[in-house]
Formats: sequence, structure tokens, C-alpha cells
Amino acid sequence: MPPQTRPTIADVARAAGVSKGLVSFALNDRPGVAPDTRARILAAAAELGWTPSLSARSLSVGRAFACGLVIGRSPDVIAADPFFPTFIAGLEDEFSVTGQALVLAVATPGRKEAETYRALATDRRVDGVILTDIRVDDPRIPLLQELGIPAVTLGVPDVASPFAAVSADDGVGIRLAVDHLAALGHRRVAHVAGPDAMLHARRRSESFQAAADAAGLRSRIVETDFSAADGARATAALLDAADSPTAIVYSNDGMAVAGMAVAQQRGIRVPEDLSITGFDDTEIGRWVHPALTSVTTDARGWGLVAARTLLGAIAGEPPARIALADPTLAVRGSTAPPPLAAD
Repeated sequence: MPPQTRPTIADVARAAGVSKGLVSFALNDRPGVAPDTRARILAAAAELGWTPSLSARSLSVGRAFACGLVIGRSPDVIAADPFFPTFIAGLEDEFSVTGQALVLAVATPGRKEAETYRALATDRRVDGVILTDIRVDDPRIPLLQELGIPAVTLGVPDVASPFAAVSADDGVGIRLAVDHLAALGHRRVAHVAGPDAMLHARRRSESFQAAADAAGLRSRIVETDFSAADGARATAALLDAADSPTAIVYSNDGMAVAGMAVAQQRGIRVPEDLSITGFDDTEIGRWVHPALTSVTTDARGWGLVAARTLLGAIAGEPPARIALADPTLAVRGSTAPPPLAAD
């Protein structure tokens, strides 16, 4: 049996006994079509199962009806970070309703990433893009200005930007974690941070240091690439130190879970010997043992708001800065007072 073909405007016109032009007017809700004729055309379209062609619609209005998300991290790091699947689910919550497609690309930061944006613009594959992992003096801001692509940034850049921004104060969550550990009696704490070149990672590190200093704690920061493997490496280095911490604040849940495994493999009990906190409050953190104390953010909500904001930018709305609710701290079994012998 030959494959079933998609019904066309010509098919609808034949079924309704009118011209293709009249069908086009009726289906696009344009004036000049008698009410009974419009009703007949719509009934014929429904009976045939006709749906609009996205490519034809794109040509008629000069839009791609697609939005881009270029992730500038290695595939291995993305695969280990549960933030992005949840964030993308939030994007799709909006795009699936509005008929947008999501064009996803993974590119190493630098030249290849810039080439990806240029290709998306030259080929008119997207109407706008969402920028994640905003960097110090981010070169993508002037690049997208040059290319004339509407954009939304996740976080407020540290350079002048003509684009809308959706942000949350990550520092609030880190401070909550440090204050929680200080209240439990910890005096030696460490932070397993993300790359310092990323603004949100840098701001979390700065907030950690400020909170530790305010509480009079001895502190140390170890930079990673945000991957679970690098989190495990950082944890091992901290535990090997002569003055090892009694609590570690991680910059995401994946690194925290990896750090917990490293500690337990060494016979270090969590939380009796070492307290651990994560960030993002992902589902997996609630199922490990002990359950992970973590900073709660709404990655799916970020995606939904970012998608709506980008669609507004594409429609010509003036850029706005949208502040999401501050993070909170979900306290679970991975934190407790330090060992009695700890000073």
C-alpha cells in the first residue's frame, strides 16, 4: 500500500467546491469569504485532516518558527548535568503550545560556538536564541547583536546587553547552605565550584566565601568543570588535605552525589563524619542514601519563563529583566553536626 499523503489546500478546495485562493483566505481567517462558504471550507479541512504546513507558513511570514539553544559544554558534562533536560522540558512546555520547534546544538566554547550561531543566522533556521552559562565579558552578546538575532540570557551579563534576561539569585541559595552548616556547628567548610569563567559559578563562589567569612569559618574553594567526575576529583583532593573540611557545599547535585560516593568508599560516614549539600535539588538527590540536602531551584520554571520571554522578544517586545523566586534550602539527611573531635 502506498504511503498516505498529507492533504493539501488543493484537496480542501476540491472537497469544498471552491478555488484554492478562497481556501487560503478562509483558513487564514482573512476577510472576503462568505460565512457559509467559510464554514464549508473549514468542515472540508477538518474532514480531510488538513493541518497547515510549517514550511509554507514560514515562507509566508518570513519566520522559522524555531528557537535555538546552543550549549557550550562538552557532551560528557551535559550528559552528567540533570539541569539541562529539566530546563529543556520547561522550554517545551511553552513551545509545544505555541507551535515552535527547538533547535538544539552542542558546541565547544569559542570559534566553533560562534560558527554555530552564524550558521543559524545565515540559514535563518531560528527566530531567536536562549543563552545559558553566561560568561565573564561574554563574547556572544556582541556576536548576536551583530547577527541581529533576538535573544534571552539566563542570568544578567556583566557587560552591556540589549537582550532580555531571566535570572535568579544563586547567591541566596549558597548563603543558606553555609548558614545551615554554621548553625550545625561546622567550622571547616569547602566549596566545590563550577568554572570561574561562568558568571553563575563565580557568583556562587563569591557568595560562599562571603557567607563563610561572615560566620568566621575556615574555608576553601576548588574549581571544577561542573561534571560529576571532576566533582569526585575535587572531593578526593579535599579529603586528602591535612586540614580536611567537615562539610562540603557543592555547586550542583551531580557533583554532590559523586562526592558522597568518594567519601563513603573511604569509610567516611555521611553525615556523621562529613556533611554534604548540593544545588538544584534534582530528583536523584532525593533517592540517594542519605538523601541530599540541596538548594532548591526550579529549572523547569526557568525554561518556561525563558521560552515565553524569547517569544516576546521575537514579537518585538522591549527587553526586560525578569527575576525568578529566590532559591530555598531543602534540608535532608546528608547534613548533621560535625564530629565531636572536629575543631
